[in-house]
Amino acid sequence: MGDLDRQREYWDTTGTTKTFGHPFDPAWLAGLAPTARILDYGCGYGRLTGELAGHGWTGVEGVDVAPQLLARARAAHPAARFTVLDEPPRLPHAAAAFDAALLFAVLTCIPTDEGQRALLAELHRVLAPGALLYVSDMGLQDDERNRARYERFAAVHGTYGVFETGDGAVVRHHTDAWFADLFAAFDPVDSREIPVRTMNGNPVSARQFLLRRV
Repeated sequence: MGDLDRQREYWDTTGTTKTFGHPFDPAWLAGLAPTARILDYGCGYGRLTGELAGHGWTGVEGVDVAPQLLARARAAHPAARFTVLDEPPRLPHAAAAFDAALLFAVLTCIPTDEGQRALLAELHRVLAPGALLYVSDMGLQDDERNRARYERFAAVHGTYGVFETGDGAVVRHHTDAWFADLFAAFDPVDSREIPVRTMNGNPVSARQFLLRRV
């Protein structure tokens, strides 16, 4: 995963001020035992890690590339386990180590095809057969503001849907065809479209997917 897909400097400075709001529905993980091993990949300041613990799951671990975000997570959730990823997306875990993983607004922060494919391959490795992957992320938006950004930055970054924010990040919104290709190694369980706000407070439509590791 290259520097563009890590953007560690951004997440350790400007990114520490952001609020992440994609909603988590515990009903989608209702079949998991309280002791299930759950990975919160790209956990940021630990919002979902804390929610999972609050719903009674005890085997939760949050991982992220940004030490400063994880410092905030540890302060907010001192009993939780958090790990800094030095060489993302590589995880310091054995194969089939987890029963479920959350990937909330992480793909949008990894602009390249190669980076996203590497991450899904690593998650497939650490998830046990039959384990669940719960994804929440942004598809392409159809409003004028976003269409103009997609057009403007497609020539710069080579992918329609990749664009630069006004505060220094490079992010990505996705086509349905790309989501389908990216998740090809997983079986679909459920999906839905929901309204969310981006980390900069803009209203968008997000896609959530519940997938099962083959």
